[in-house]
Amino acid sequence: MNRNQVLPQVELSGDPSALRRIDFCAPQSYQGTGFLEISALPRLAKEASSVELGDGFHWQINTHFADSPGSEPRQILKLGIKGRIHLVCQSCLQDCGLDLVQESRFVMVVNEAEADAFPMEDDQQEPLVASQHFDLLSLIEDEILLSFPLIPKHPEGACQVHAASFGGVGVVFEAPDKPQNPFNILKNMKKN
Repeated sequence: MNRNQVLPQVELSGDPSALRRIDFCAPQSYQGTGFLEISALPRLAKEASSVELGDGFHWQINTHFADSPGSEPRQILKLGIKGRIHLVCQSCLQDCGLDLVQESRFVMVVNEAEADAFPMEDDQQEPLVASQHFDLLSLIEDEILLSFPLIPKHPEGACQVHAASFGGVGVVFEAPDKPQNPFNILKNMKKN
C-alpha cells in the first residue's frame, strides 16, 4: 500500500446482520453508528433480567490506517459503546438498570501469531486478527459483556428489600441497637 494513497471510506449499515461480515482485509477504512436492541445480542439477552423500552446500546466505529515503524501501515479500529441494560442486583435480587459506557481501541493484525507477539504493555490498544468476514456484531457484544461490573448492584442505599424473598410478608427485621457483650452472656449463663 502506498503511504500517500487516499483510501476510500465505507459507511457501515446499522443493520445487525450487515455487521456480521466486514472485510477488514480490504484497503479501505470504515465508519458507522447505530443502535442495537438487547434482542439483537443473544448472549446479552441471556444476562438481562428484564428488557424495558429504551434498553440497548448505541455503537460508533471509526477505522483509519496509522504508520507502523518498519512495516506497512496498520488499520486502527476505535469502538464506542453507550447504553442501558437491566441485570439482577446481587444485594436485593431485584432488577437493576445499569448505564454502561465503553471505549476501545484495536489494531488489526494479519494472523494469530502476530496477535500473540503483540506487546502486552501496550494497554492503549488490543490486537484483532483481520479477516474478510469479520464479525463486528460479536466484537460489540464482547465489549459490552466485558464492561459489566463484577457484582452488579444498585447504588448505595437504593436497594429495596423484598419481604417475600425472606419468607414473610411485611416482616421487618430490626438490628439490635447495641450488640451484646459476649462476656455478659456467659456471666448470665453461669448464674443460671
